[in-house]
Amino acid sequence: MVLSIAIPMTLGFITTPLLGLVGTGVVGRMGDPDALAGLAIGAMLFDLILGSFNFLRASTTGLTAQAYGRRERHAEQGVFWRAILSALGCGMALLFLSPLLLAAGLKLMGPENAVAQATSTYFSIRILAAPAALANYAILGFVLGRGQGSVGLLLQSMINGVNIVLAIALGLWLDWGIAGVAWATTVGETIGALAGLFIVLTSFGRGAWPKRREIFAWQPMAELFTLNRDILIRTFVLVGAYAVMTRIGSGFGAVTLAANAVLMNFLMLSGFYLDGLANAAEQITGRAVGARHRPAFDRGLKLTAIWSFGLAGVISLFLFLAGDTLIAALTTSSQVRQVASLYLPWAAITGLTGALAFLMDGVFIGATWSSDMRNRMLMSFAIYLAAVAILVPLLANHGLWLAINLFLLSRGLLLVLRVKQRADQTFRPAQ
Repeated sequence: MVLSIAIPMTLGFITTPLLGLVGTGVVGRMGDPDALAGLAIGAMLFDLILGSFNFLRASTTGLTAQAYGRRERHAEQGVFWRAILSALGCGMALLFLSPLLLAAGLKLMGPENAVAQATSTYFSIRILAAPAALANYAILGFVLGRGQGSVGLLLQSMINGVNIVLAIALGLWLDWGIAGVAWATTVGETIGALAGLFIVLTSFGRGAWPKRREIFAWQPMAELFTLNRDILIRTFVLVGAYAVMTRIGSGFGAVTLAANAVLMNFLMLSGFYLDGLANAAEQITGRAVGARHRPAFDRGLKLTAIWSFGLAGVISLFLFLAGDTLIAALTTSSQVRQVASLYLPWAAITGLTGALAFLMDGVFIGATWSSDMRNRMLMSFAIYLAAVAILVPLLANHGLWLAINLFLLSRGLLLVLRVKQRADQTFRPAQ
């Protein structure tokens, strides 16, 4: 079961950082560090904004898996409708607020004129896909909660495949540059959302659809709100940590910022590569909690942990060996290549330092232990800020990369120390 969920989703998720690599490569081929730095800031703003809504996927997966474990098909559909309506509402709100969000992002990141212009171009186009992008979170969360890894693979491959092809066609062949990369993302997200809605809705039996009063019933809405609130805080802090890295990196100059942007693709590659196992952990622990079956929980945790660390070692070794080749493929700037190669080892080990954190996120989301995940993320972020304050003045950009690895490591350790106690509470026999 672990591999039947993890393998399709690993293949699907791996296309997301490949998308980032292609976008970076398209803009990098322009030979303009300012454009590449602008793409880095624009992508970070969307990681910050859209990533903050990742709770739409995570909470939907956990609640759907638990309903699946209880064999409550009607409840599964209720989870989906609450999630998709929330996603579309949030997406429309982002569109309405986009001018303010762009202004705040530029002020936060502080790019110079040419970099700011590139960022504005990318942002203004990509924000058009906000409703579709958030709908895709809800759709993916639902199919993963039901253990339909092959459907998740199909949707992720469709979204990112369209995106990659159009990024190359529009960005390079038609010479649209950074605007072409942004339009590619917008079209890919929209096609994916339409396909996902068709697949999910046609799988529902019309007579089994929940009524409006069931969808908006107070208890499940309150449960969803609480879960989403905690995951929102956790996700916002996570993306904020990456934003801090980008902001501090900008103080080292456009070349170092561009080099860090190239290497951040390697961190994301490691994370998405391991996310398939995190999704397996979400599904299996969610089912076990729904069915109140402790042996399934313990067995699933053990197996996903073994596979996570094994695959983390593989991705780290791959990046050590092939990192310089990937850097050369992503940018034609000799300065950026040289600086990125210098800091490559730090990016290569992020799979190992982050493996436990990625896995534990899956466990805590599937079990809906959201308050614990939120609190330990805040603790890890405090450790990260302290590390940045101490290490950056001493080691400059080396210190920044060391701090992000310490952040990943502390997240995993703090969560794993909490697992047994929470499992004992959750699976305690009813009195």
